[in-house]
Order: sequence, then C-alpha cells, then structure tokens
Amino acid sequence: MLTDYGTDQSKPLPQWRLSLPRRPLTGLTVLVIEDSRFASEAVRLLCLKSGARIRRADCLRSAARHLRSYRPAVVVIDLGLPDGDGVALIAELNATEPRVPVILAMSGDTDRAGQALAAGADGFLPKPVESLAVFQQTILQAMPPEAGGMTLRALPDEVIQPDPSGLRDDLAHVAEVLSSAQDTTEIDYIARFLAGVARSAHDPALEAAATALARDHTAGHALATDLARISGMVQDRLSRVAEM
Repeated sequence: MLTDYGTDQSKPLPQWRLSLPRRPLTGLTVLVIEDSRFASEAVRLLCLKSGARIRRADCLRSAARHLRSYRPAVVVIDLGLPDGDGVALIAELNATEPRVPVILAMSGDTDRAGQALAAGADGFLPKPVESLAVFQQTILQAMPPEAGGMTLRALPDEVIQPDPSGLRDDLAHVAEVLSSAQDTTEIDYIARFLAGVARSAHDPALEAAATALARDHTAGHALATDLARISGMVQDRLSRVAEM
C-alpha cells in the first residue's frame, strides 16, 4: 500500500527525512512515558525498526527529569500512570513553548482518545501498539508542516512481538502490589495497569477481570472476590510465562 503526501521541494529536507524508506524516523528521538515494561518493549522495537532513538520514563516524575534534560521530537504518553493522569501532562506539553513537535496519547481504553485530543495530543495510539505501519504513520502524519511532510512510500505490514520477559515483569509487579494493597488508590492503579497489560498481551479473560474490578470498585461493591480471582489469574499467567 502506498501513501502520498505533498512536500515543498524548495526547502532542504531535515535529517529524519534523509533516511531509508524502511526507517522513516531516522534522526528522531522518542520519549515513551509508560509504566508497563511489556508495552514499553513494544514501542522500543517499533522505534528500532523505524530508525528512531528511544528513551523511557515510567512515571510523571521521571518524565519531568527527562524533559528538563533534553527535547525529544516525539513524546508518547500512556494515560494511566502510577503517579497521575497522562492527560494533564499532554495539556502541559501542549502549552509549553517551544512545543514538542509531536505529542501522542496511548491507552488500552479507546474511550479516552477524545479527552487526550482535547488536551492537545496530536494523535492516539490504541493498545496493543504493535503494527509498524500504524506507529510510523501516526508519527509522520503528526509532524508539523515545517518538517517537510511525507513523500510516496510503501507501508510496512510487519507486526512486532515483544519479548515475554517484559510481560513477566509486569505480572510480577501486579502480584507484588496485590499482596500489599491497602487503599482505594492502589486498587484503582491495579485495575488500570492490569487492563492495559492484558490488552497488550491479548488476554481477554484477564482484561475482563481487571475491568470488573474497576467497575465494582466504582460502584462501591465488595472487592474481596475480585481481588482473589485476579490474584489467582496473575499467578497462573506468571507460571505460564516462566515456561516460555
């Protein structure tokens, strides 16, 4: 499949445009703000195959340190972070001058896309993020006009598969939090984080259990049954991943 985008041939091409067609993001630095190791590994592989450099922050606090030190060309922000909502960071970056050229939201909850775009995101990546074509096109289409646009190119049909070690780390993290969860904040975090991990891992049963936990918690229902079921499912998945 080919896509054609106009470009002003009178202007010199930036470094990232002087790349091989299969690595159209060469010269770009991508900061991914994501607490899931499994989801972060997927973005790392997508960047690697596209020619981009990647840096990772696992929370808003870490992201602030990165953004004080350098200016990435692309920031990919998960909307459910352990120390706050990614939408607030999107709004902050959108209002900061000079603005980051491309701000993308990422979430397994597609209902939040409108909220992220309203806050100033240039695009939305639904989890699981694993299509090389979707990843590249979302970034390239969001690049500002002064970057030169895109020329005719073939879209890759490759789908990446992250190493299961990232999934094991995420599941172990959930198991640890579950073992000591005391307040509602931790339960909210477990539900959001686990739903995203399950969606990235194509595990509908685990995603449904996490969604049920969030629903029951919001409704004020007893959570003991939900937490016990999720704990058992997490331990089961950990055993499976360990055998891979």
